[in-house]
Parts: sequence; structure tokens; C-alpha cells
Amino acid sequence: MGTLNLAILGAGKIAETMARTIAGLEDVKAYAVASRDLDKAKDFAEKFGFEKAYGSYEEMLADPQIGLVYVATPHSHHFDHCKLCIEAGKPILCEKAFTANAEQAEELCRLAKEKNVFMTEAIWTRYMPFLATMKEVIASGVIGAPCLLTGNLGYTLNHVQRMQDPALAGGSLLDLGVYAINFASMIFGTEVEKVSSVCTYTDTGMDEQNSITIIFKDKKIAVLNSTMMGMSDRKGIIYGSKGFIVVENINNFESMKVFNEQYKEIASYQRPDQITGYEYEVIASKKALEEGRLECEEMPHEETIRVMKMMDALRHEWGVRYPFE
Repeated sequence: MGTLNLAILGAGKIAETMARTIAGLEDVKAYAVASRDLDKAKDFAEKFGFEKAYGSYEEMLADPQIGLVYVATPHSHHFDHCKLCIEAGKPILCEKAFTANAEQAEELCRLAKEKNVFMTEAIWTRYMPFLATMKEVIASGVIGAPCLLTGNLGYTLNHVQRMQDPALAGGSLLDLGVYAINFASMIFGTEVEKVSSVCTYTDTGMDEQNSITIIFKDKKIAVLNSTMMGMSDRKGIIYGSKGFIVVENINNFESMKVFNEQYKEIASYQRPDQITGYEYEVIASKKALEEGRLECEEMPHEETIRVMKMMDALRHEWGVRYPFE
């Protein structure tokens, strides 16, 4: 395939992180960026060294040189923007949460398959090599039989307008809770028996903080907390019959420490050096495209839809709805 011409749809903060990532990658070119504001796109392109800037998403997607589109708009707009990409025949790396709900996710996956277009969700933790290290350590039996995990993720984001706005699919769940749910899924699997939860609400009716308990069919339990109201330790802890593992930062794995039955640290692991952490999803997408696949094995469509269905059920339990649903 050679060099991959990457285009970014949207020119906000998360798009800037991807642009910095591309600058550190070989065989991936900062090719094009599009914003509804041409001046904003031009400023972005100049700042990050992109070859082309467009003031229209549709105009950018008509460019035949684009090899992959990174969709970096709010999750409320992912459905419409991914649909534009599919109709234009452009491969997609779509930022999390993949869509606002499972119905949208299922429709996009159906369309992408029908049109033979590659598409994957950019939930970056799924692609990180440190995940394999975590799984290997757990599988080694060093902490015995895993039985319980906790995951916490919180940032003071209640002042951010999109987090409060129902029209932008606001709330903590789709922005922060999605990482905690994915952490539990990556470690304990997908065979869920029961989910229970509670949340508190913003003045606009969005979930501001939530606590989710997942019971798996093999009797493992995950207790997950997320909040936009304050800072959390971001730790993930996996408890076993002979010890436990502490993972630093479930939002971007940093390190892992292993403790025995005497609470003594017996091993520690550091993640490899990274550009931003986004590089792994880009590399995985490029590899999948080169192999002619329509999805990434790290985050297959089936798993994206399953997680979206779980979040739909949680929002239904809380009475949290978006005006476009």
C-alpha cells in the first residue's frame, strides 16, 4: 500500500492530537483536513503540515487521493459524517463513542459492509500493545483466578459545553464511561449476565457521574465509576485469589504493578514509548486496509455494537435521552 494519505474530518482538539500523531509516523501522510469553516481548516493545515484544507466535508471526501478518514467530530454527529464517508467510498477510523446509540452503529456497519468500505472505532485502548502485556500477566496465574475488577475515570469537565448539551449527546457515559466499560470487556470478556447502575444528573438532564456494576456469566464482577465532576485516580484494579494487579490510567495505559497475598509488589511493567497513543489505531487500520479487511480485529463491528447496546440500556435505565432519538 505504501504511504497512507490520512484525512481528518473536523478540526477540533482531538483532531489536533491525531495530527501530532501523524507527524511522528512513517508511511502515514498528513494529507487533508476539513472543517465547515475554511479559515479554520486552513489554519489547522498550516499549523500541522497538512497538504490540503477544505471548507466542506463533502468536498474533501470527493478527493480521490484520500486513503483513510479520521472522523473527529462530536459523537452526536458521527452517524451523519460516517455515512458521508461510506457514500464516498472512503475508509473510516471513527472516534469513540462510535455513535450516539446502537441503532446508528448497526446501520453504519450494515452500510459499510454493503458498500465494501473499511470502518473501525477509534477506542484507542483496544489497540495498545500494553493490553497484550496485561492479558499475558493475568493468564500466567500470578494473581490466581481473577474474580473482581474496578475501573475509575473522572475529569473536571462539567464546564465543557458539549458535555452538558443533550443535542451533542452529552454526559459522562459516552465520553468517559465508555473507557471503563471497554476496560472491563477487554479483561473479563463479553459474556454478561446482568448490569445494574446509578447516576446523577446535570441541570440539562445528562448523566454527570455514574456507577456501573457488571456481573459476568462466570461470576466475575466489574465495578466501574465515571464522572465529569472531578478528578479520579484513573486506576484499574484486577483482583485474584492470590494477589491483585493495579493498572495506572485505564484511559491510556501507563504501567502495571503486581501484588501478592502479602500485599507486596512482586513485579512492575511500563508501557512502551509512544507518540500520543493514537498511533496504534492508525497502524492497525493501515494493516487491515493492506490485508483487504473491512474491520479491525482489535475492535470488530460486533463488539462496537455490543458496547453501544449496553450504553443504550444504561441510558434507558437512567431516563437519559438525546433530542434526535
